[in-house]
Formats: sequence, structure tokens, C-alpha cells
Amino acid sequence: MFDKPALMDLVRQQALQVGDFTLASGKKSHYYLDCRKITLDSWGANLIADGMLELLGDPLPAAVGGMAIGADPITGAIITVAGRQGKRIKGFIVRKEAKAHGTGRDVEGPVAPGEEVVIVEDVVTTGGSSLAAIDKAEAFGLKIRGVLAIIDRLEGGRETLAARGYSLQTLLTIRDFGLEPVK
Repeated sequence: MFDKPALMDLVRQQALQVGDFTLASGKKSHYYLDCRKITLDSWGANLIADGMLELLGDPLPAAVGGMAIGADPITGAIITVAGRQGKRIKGFIVRKEAKAHGTGRDVEGPVAPGEEVVIVEDVVTTGGSSLAAIDKAEAFGLKIRGVLAIIDRLEGGRETLAARGYSLQTLLTIRDFGLEPVK
């Protein structure tokens, strides 16, 4: 069972930083959410997996995954917790760049074209990273059910994804922390 207050406390203690930051989108922000400090923590990983498994509902998609490196611990947590609950779900990794050796694939893992999957993210700002993962997963032949993220910064990502026909579900938004979107 997802413990939202516990996740909020952990984010406040470990991931939320105040100052002057430049985001991956190029925007300037007065706060930064370093969710790797949560996703790479055993307690945080379990809280996130519990919440995301609830959002995934039933039936589960064939797999979850997203852009390396941010999505990797989320994917690992979900498939591990699901396995402990007796549920079957696979994980996959989307490479930022295809490797020049081996199969040279952008998508790695035990997934096959035609399978229904969900993209996972740590923080959604503009939706650009999610769309990059979606584009590579679709090029591989996967069918995207939607996107799950830990936190929505409420800066257009949901709308960007919706314009392409994808839903976004999140465990938290910045408003949970008394913050507003960066203009």
C-alpha cells in the first residue's frame, strides 16, 4: 500500500534543494528535485514501487521502463516489488544513444515488439525526456500505455504528452511541497 506522506517526507529530506539551478529543459529554477537520492535508497525505492504499482492497476502492462539512467532504478524497484507480490512484469531500458557493438539496439531487456508498456520517469518538467523514450520504444515496436512519474513540476509535461495521445500519472506534484511551477 502506497504511503504518500512517507514519500513526501523523504523527498523533502533528501531530494528537494533550494537555490539557483538550470534544468535539463534549459529553464532556470529556484528549486531542484534530485530524485536519484530517493530512487537509489531502499526505503524510497520501495515507496515509489508501491505507489507506481497501484497506479499501474490491473492488468499490469507487459513491462515498464524508460530513459537510462533516471528510469533504471525505478524500473528495478517496480519489477522487484511486483515479483515479491507474486505479479509478473518485465523491465526495459531505453538508451540515450545506441551502442556501436552487440545488437546496437536503443531498447534493451526481455521485451518484444507488440507488447504494451508504460514509460517511467523520476521528474517530468516539459515532457521532452518522456517523449524521447516513447519515440525509441515505439520505433522498437512497443505499444505505449502511458507515462508514470514520481513528481510533476507542472510545467507543461502533462499537456505535451496529452497532445501526443499519452496520459501522465504521478505520485506527487510540486504543489505537494507548497511550490509553484517556474514561469
